[in-house]
Formats: sequence, C-alpha cells, structure tokens
Amino acid sequence: MKHIVIIGNGISGITAARSIRKRSNDNITVISGETEHFFSRTALMYIYMGHMKYENTKPYEDWFWKKNRIELVKDYVEKVDSESKKLILRNRGNFKYDILIIASGSKSNKFGWPGQDLKGVQGLYSFQDLELMEQNSKGIKHAVIVGGGLIGIEMAEMLLTRKIGVTILVRENEFWSNVLPIQEANLISRHVRSHHVDLRLNIELKEIQSDGNGKVKSIVTNKGETIECQFVGLTVGVSPNIDFLKNSGIETKRGVLVNEYLETNVPNVYALGDCVERKHDLPGRRNIEQVWYTGRMMGEVVAQTICGEKTKYEPGPWFNSAKFFDIEYQTYGNVWNELKSNEMEFYWEHASGTKCVHVVWDKLTNQFLGINTFGIRMRHECFDKWLREKRSIDFVIEHLAEANFDPEFFSRHEDEIVSEYKKVTSLISQ
Repeated sequence: MKHIVIIGNGISGITAARSIRKRSNDNITVISGETEHFFSRTALMYIYMGHMKYENTKPYEDWFWKKNRIELVKDYVEKVDSESKKLILRNRGNFKYDILIIASGSKSNKFGWPGQDLKGVQGLYSFQDLELMEQNSKGIKHAVIVGGGLIGIEMAEMLLTRKIGVTILVRENEFWSNVLPIQEANLISRHVRSHHVDLRLNIELKEIQSDGNGKVKSIVTNKGETIECQFVGLTVGVSPNIDFLKNSGIETKRGVLVNEYLETNVPNVYALGDCVERKHDLPGRRNIEQVWYTGRMMGEVVAQTICGEKTKYEPGPWFNSAKFFDIEYQTYGNVWNELKSNEMEFYWEHASGTKCVHVVWDKLTNQFLGINTFGIRMRHECFDKWLREKRSIDFVIEHLAEANFDPEFFSRHEDEIVSEYKKVTSLISQ
C-alpha cells in the first residue's frame, strides 16, 4: 500500500484526495498550515461581511475526513527532499511519502515598495489574511487598495460594508484594462465609481509611510500625491507559492513545471492548481491559470493517473466568472484586451450602462472565438459546445436566447442584441 501525500488543502489538493480515495485504498495524507479543514476560498469575503461564518464555508462535515480515511495534518512544509522521498515539516520534522502531490496554491505579490511590511499593509488570499484584515481594519477611516484586479474589487466591497472609505490605485487607463477590452473596462470603471469608490487611473504606488510606531499612516503615489490611510491592500496579483521547493530537485520556473500529465521532472511527484506552470502550450490558455475550476480538473486528472489510468490534462475552451460588486461577469473562449489581426468584434451595451455583450470572431472564417457578458447570465454548456464545434458567429448570435440563464422575471435583451448585430455587420460588409 502506497502513502500519497498532498501539500495543500485547497480545491485541487482536496479533489485529488477525494478522487484517489474513490479509486484506491492507499494511505492519503493532506498537509496544510493554513487551516485544518478544506474551506471555500471564494467565500472569505462573506465571512468578513457578516453573511457567513467560517463553519458555513466548509463543504464537508469535520467527520468526513476520518470516515474516508484521509489524514489531515496542520503544519507547514519547510523543505522537500525528493531523493529521500521525505518532507521536512515545521513542527513534525521528517515526513515520508511514496507519491507526492504539490498543491501549494498562491501568495500575494509584493514588489519591494518602501513600507510594504508596516502594520496595516496586506494582501488577501489566505484565511490568515482574512483574520489579519479583521484586525487591521478595526476603527479605521480610510483604505488604499493598490491594483485593479478581482481581489482588489472584493477587498473594496468588504471595506465599504464597514463604512470605510476606499481609494483604488490602478496603473492602467481603465479598471482591469490589461485583461478586459476597453469597452468593458470603461463600464467597470464607471460602476466602481458609482459605489463611491475613489478610483484613480494611470497612477502607481511609490511608497507607504509610517506613523512612527510601525503602522501605516499614508501612501505616496508616483505623481507625488499623498493619501492619508490606515490600511493598504496590496492586490497586484498572486504568484505560485513555491519557495519551499528550493534545492528540492523539482524543476521550477515561475511555478512548478509540469508536462501534459501534470508530472514534474521527478518520478512520482505531481503538481496541481495555482502553483503549476505548464511546459506545453494549450490553445487559448495561459501556462499559469489561477482559477478554481482548473484546480478541480487537475485534481481529477492526477487521481486517474495515480490510480493506473494515465490521463492528460485537457481543460478545453477557457471560461471564467466573477463579480464586480453587483455586476456578474462571464467569459467563454478568448476575448483579449486588444483585437488580434485576424479578429472582428461586436459590442452591445444596455442603456443602463450595467449590462453588455462582447463577441469576437475570425474575420476570414467567421468562426466564433469568444464572448464576454456583464450583467446577463449565460449557460456554460452552450458556449463550451459551440466553441468545441467551431460554430459561426451568425449561429451563436441566432441562438443567443438559448444560452440565457437569467431567472424567469429578468428582462431579456436578445432581440435588441441581434438587431444591433445585424445593423453593425451589414454596415461592415458594405
């Protein structure tokens, strides 16, 4: 009987553990220094906002793990010795394994700003970050968030529920315009400001200033402006959490390097989730993808391989979803922030300025390439199918109503979208 050890109890590590247990009687141990039990990371913000308690974020009862013979170890891995097949844990010392799965997740980026280690300066990724934010935001009046991504918008929403004023510094021309096309970035910038957030564009953090007692008192921008604040959220992305793999013999670059089977360069060592960097390219997908569903897919794939059915990681067309305050965002396929030379686009925005649809297609073949939707829910299975079948843009527009997933009493906009699309494309073809 083999001993399978998993570093990390996020969605990828836990999916691997559960999927292996369904197929095997091997011993399984999950090691995490963050929390004893698996919880939903996307629900962290709702604990802070008072909508949920930590217990509500755990998908499984605490007895589940013992019943399914999955050993949980709350400890940090300090080092991996792949030659001797052992881990060095902070508290328990040496820990042996036969098969190792690295699912160690991400850590918040820091870029060496003066004052970034002051009290009141932090990121938001782990449960410990949530606890720290609870302490750091008590009794404060104003916060500055550095970075215009999804974590930044979550942090702003959290702080606003406590009546804390928020300034967001974004170095791009519009919010998240390094990811979104300018039309959607404009929409989100307007929406952020409508929630009384002081959104400042084309600006960067220069330094964080101390109050003389080790706490933050203000920040200075690259334009020489000083903004008083008692909290600074660093939300300029995350990077793979792999520092403990130095001198392990396991090949890393930005993340843990893996092949199409999620195998590392060391036999019987695999990597999953946020910490992974693929050595092979997949069309329309980045080599590091730090989203929930890819971690879950990777866990299922590795379980099959470990249990004797060698399986490639083939995630299919890209998709993702998120929320910007009360606007839901979905993307299927690839809608890049700038059109490529072979692409054409159609953008529709509702008069309210809170809903839009943006489709992109190949101008030579008319093949549908991707869609962004804001404020209108769409069915994943429809777009996944149409992308795999390489449907034409005309087909997708004609069948758009089939993909609508909004509840019964929501307004429908397909007739307006189709009419506008026909008007725009007829002008293009003239």
